[in-house]
Amino acid sequence: MKLSTLYKVFDTIVSFLHTQTDERIEQRPGGVTETPSPTFADQLQAGLTNVVVAALKEAFDRDRDRLELERAHLDEQRRRAEEAMRLELHRQAIDREIGRLRFLAGAALAGWAGSVLLFVARGQQMSGSSRAALIVGSVLLLVSIGLAFTAQASIGARKPESDATLNTASGIASLWLLLAGLALAAASMLLMA
Repeated sequence: MKLSTLYKVFDTIVSFLHTQTDERIEQRPGGVTETPSPTFADQLQAGLTNVVVAALKEAFDRDRDRLELERAHLDEQRRRAEEAMRLELHRQAIDREIGRLRFLAGAALAGWAGSVLLFVARGQQMSGSSRAALIVGSVLLLVSIGLAFTAQASIGARKPESDATLNTASGIASLWLLLAGLALAAASMLLMA
C-alpha cells in the first residue's frame, strides 16, 4: 500500500471524526465550553489514530532500513570496483616492467651475438686491448641477460596485492651492464682501427 493512500485514508477518518465531535460540544452560559466526556467515536478515533501512526512509523522505518541496506550495498560495490581497478593497474605496471626487461634481455642478446660475430670475423686482426675489451663487453652482456631474466622471474612471482616498487636491483643492474657491454664492444671496434 502506498504511503500517500494511507495518509489520505487517515486524513479522511480524522476529518470525519472531528466534525462529529464539533457538533456535540455544547456551549455553557457565559461562553465557557465544556469538554465532552469521551464517546465511542472519540475512543474509535484515538484507536484509529494510534493504528495509523504505528503503520506510518513502521513504513518509514522499513523505508529507512531499505535505504541503509541499499547504501551499504552500493558502498560495497564501489569498494570492490576500486580494488579491482587497483589490481588491474598493478597488473598493467607489472606487464610494462616485464616488457621492458624482455627488451633489455633481447638487446643484450643481440649485442652479445654481434660481439661474438665480430670476434669470429675480425679476431685475428684485433690488437690485444681490443680483444680484451670485446671479451669483457661480451661477458657483461651475458651477465645483463641473466640479470634481466632474474628480474623477470622475481617480478612474475610477486603477489598482485603487494604495492612494492617494480624496479628490482637486478633489473637496474641489467640496464647498466647492457650499456657498459655495448660501450666496451664499440670501444673494441675503435681500438681495432
